[in-house]
Amino acid sequence: MICAALLCIALPAMTVAREKPVSADRTLEARKQPMHFEWVSCEPNCRNWIAAVGIVTGDTPKAFDDFAGAHDVSGMTVVLDSGGGSVNDAIALGRRWRALGLRTTVGTSVVTKTATGGRAAVVPDAYCESMCVFMLLSGKSRYVPERAHVRVHQIWMGDRADDAKAASYTAQDLMIVERDIGRLAKYTFDMGGAGDLLSLALSVPPWEDLHELTPAELRSTNLVTTDAVADVLPGTDTVPVAGLVTKPEQDRLPGAAARAAAATTISKPTKTAEAIPTGGAAIAPPAQQQSR
Repeated sequence: MICAALLCIALPAMTVAREKPVSADRTLEARKQPMHFEWVSCEPNCRNWIAAVGIVTGDTPKAFDDFAGAHDVSGMTVVLDSGGGSVNDAIALGRRWRALGLRTTVGTSVVTKTATGGRAAVVPDAYCESMCVFMLLSGKSRYVPERAHVRVHQIWMGDRADDAKAASYTAQDLMIVERDIGRLAKYTFDMGGAGDLLSLALSVPPWEDLHELTPAELRSTNLVTTDAVADVLPGTDTVPVAGLVTKPEQDRLPGAAARAAAATTISKPTKTAEAIPTGGAAIAPPAQQQSR
């Protein structure tokens, strides 16, 4: 029955500084933690941006508002690396971003060591999955680099996602999922997305692999508004996202922030459908968690 249920699709200010290299495993761990935000300084020759890494939880909208209170974020670009999260909280965050006129893209923020110090750039080998895709949709301008992975599937009840076919569901569960499908559909059209996005996500149940959107699907769903990285990360010193290659001397951001986030636990959940975090074992949801 719940197969009809929809898509799956969830810091302190900082300047660029050299740190010890951050491994791919650490980057994966940061993606599985509650979403956190970092201000990446790229001055004087390029525009700063916001790195948003992790799963959306009930605390994420407030965390962003606290972050925005310490920075002038209007018109900035958010660089996403996320496995999704709470439907309602992701919708609230996406509407906030659209109101601020933010731009969006997918990538991992890095620091490249140079003779004059650290230089910030964006590596395209990153993931935007489940509800992250709908946060990507909130951008006033949206760019997806060639090597980024944008993936969708249905939402589900989070505490029963591990064995969705064998689990039991109540009328209350069905109500929550159906309600959130409606909210997500309205949000998608409000953000300028196409029905194709909902259709693609609804067709993938949680026991199947996420569907990775092709370049043609990125356009048919209206997820992409530009093919020029300069439209979201302007500046003469900005490394073109699609052409940047990760090198051993680069450090992935966040560093200390990711370690701090790893020490936290997921906040008290809201009664909302959620995405199934991917890319590794997700943190087990509390028993009262309604859906994923």
